[in-house]
Amino acid sequence: MSEEPPVTSSWLTPDPTAWASGGGGSIDNSTSLGMFPPEDPLPPSELPLLVNPWDIVLCSSGTLIACENALVVLVIWQNPALRAPMFLLIGSLALADLLAGLGLVLHFTCAYLLRSDSAQLLTVGLVVASFSASVFSLLAITIDRYLSLYYALTYNSERTAAFTYTMLVLLWGLSLCLGLLPVTGVNCLAEEATCSVVRPLTKNNIAVLSVSFLLLFGLMLQLYVQICKIVMRHAHQIALQHHFLAATPHYVTTRKGVSTLAIILGTFAACWMPFTVYSLIADYTYPPLYTYATLVPATYNSVINPVIYAFRNQEIQKALWLVCCGCVPASVAQRARTPSDV
Repeated sequence: MSEEPPVTSSWLTPDPTAWASGGGGSIDNSTSLGMFPPEDPLPPSELPLLVNPWDIVLCSSGTLIACENALVVLVIWQNPALRAPMFLLIGSLALADLLAGLGLVLHFTCAYLLRSDSAQLLTVGLVVASFSASVFSLLAITIDRYLSLYYALTYNSERTAAFTYTMLVLLWGLSLCLGLLPVTGVNCLAEEATCSVVRPLTKNNIAVLSVSFLLLFGLMLQLYVQICKIVMRHAHQIALQHHFLAATPHYVTTRKGVSTLAIILGTFAACWMPFTVYSLIADYTYPPLYTYATLVPATYNSVINPVIYAFRNQEIQKALWLVCCGCVPASVAQRARTPSDV
């Protein structure tokens, strides 16, 4: 009885379908498709798959990410009313996730059609740059929310707009630099032993990305703690004026807002932390299954981002209703902004 060929990640091998013609546990990258002996053909039930199912999952996730975030980018781009710093940062996040989704789709296409190292470097570079811009945009949104509460009286000034543009230039510039590293030679194509869990990124390259993520997560955690303190302090002051701390609607919605912040940060950590920790301790010799099992949830963060940051926003909801049906429901038009919207 012949052994089932191992499924190998296209992110780890030059030829994503090389595993289809290998036997046992070895992988021969020089083997091409269609080289089964004609005199002893395998029955259809035993023929190996030509496409890694995990790559199909990533490509499907990329398609969903691209479509979802393209809608957000389109709404913000076409609506002149959505030009405040907050919406620019949400647009930056949506654009980054849109490019990340396209990068996943392009990587799948290039890996199975072109099978070129140059194409692989470009698509992986696009994915790295896009996901980096997504994480940096989340940090920028957190900073903007903190400043909007801490400097509530002067937030809508020209200084805020200038600061927002500066953050956008810096985050996209840094993300572009990180994405260009594989293309400019920081890759493991020449020396396979230096590969990380995501080929062709080197172990040092992905270690820098992982440590940077942990630092950014720590900064976001600190900022959200400060935001919670400010929101609770404001709620306490307003509630004292009404002499009913726990009974005031503002206090109830403030507690909901704090819970929303916890959900936002918890979702972000749940999506990215497994892959970040795994990429620090593992290398290319680890089973590809572990890489996929941690990488796929990380991509889901880009699926969730529009729901958390865009579709919950009242102004964006109005713009979406106008685009979809040309009207705005009264329940959306009359809803007041509460601390749960932070």
